[in-house]
Amino acid sequence: MAREGLPVPPGFVVCAPAFAQFIDGGIFQTIAATVADLDVYDDEALGQAAEAIRGAIATAALPTNLSDAIATAYEAMGDHTRVAVRSSAIGEDGETASFAGQQETFLNLRGAEAVLQAVRDCWASFFSPRAMFYRAEKGDITDTRMAVVVQEMVLADRSGVLFTVDPVHKTREHMVMEAVFGLGEGIVSGMITPAHYVVERTTGAVIRDFVPRQAQAVVYAPEGGTMEVHLSEEQSAHRVLEPTDLEALRKVGLQVEAIFGPPQDIEWCLRDGQLFVLQSRPITNL
Repeated sequence: MAREGLPVPPGFVVCAPAFAQFIDGGIFQTIAATVADLDVYDDEALGQAAEAIRGAIATAALPTNLSDAIATAYEAMGDHTRVAVRSSAIGEDGETASFAGQQETFLNLRGAEAVLQAVRDCWASFFSPRAMFYRAEKGDITDTRMAVVVQEMVLADRSGVLFTVDPVHKTREHMVMEAVFGLGEGIVSGMITPAHYVVERTTGAVIRDFVPRQAQAVVYAPEGGTMEVHLSEEQSAHRVLEPTDLEALRKVGLQVEAIFGPPQDIEWCLRDGQLFVLQSRPITNL
């Protein structure tokens, strides 16, 4: 997306071969042995297997060449740059399967050590019970094709998701936008009911909207990570998105869909009116 000129925060990618190198250092044998006769429909057994694999990932040594490369790439961004570290399963980009929400994202981190730990934690999240069950259903539970994206943290005042078609009503003539004040974690966690807009794809006309009063928001914490804050009556009375924001999102949605082909589920944020695209994945339930 960045190569196509879309407003993507700067950063770098810890590619899938890096995870494979880490796994091949001895953990793969542990993974293979742990899942050899695993019944993924046995919740207790699946939980124990996931715990064993994640424990192995947590204690295994990170190859020096990998840790040095990650630290160097982070420091090139500026040693005190706040970043978001996002998991990206390679299979997540398939048109028939989506790993959305099954791997971890870590927000507002600072320092090479924090980034290295977050990368390891992202790798470990690839072996949560939910993610393992999903991969077993879709193919190979031992699949280790996973990248990690390290992006400069956008200290957003508004965030949300954009569906380039209506995934609920299966309507390809409409786009659906959901938005909250603060960071998108408020939507992901289910803590905040987002403002909801349905717009016509070609004209941008608002078909319907639902804009609840938002009493709280998730924002970045000064020391790192995130925190919840209460919004004042004045803040919560404002509309999350103005007509100009809806139009900017509609145009970006069309651009992203043109790049990838199938309808897209796009995470975005706004800071001082500037739109950023954080990540995109195909909508698979149409």
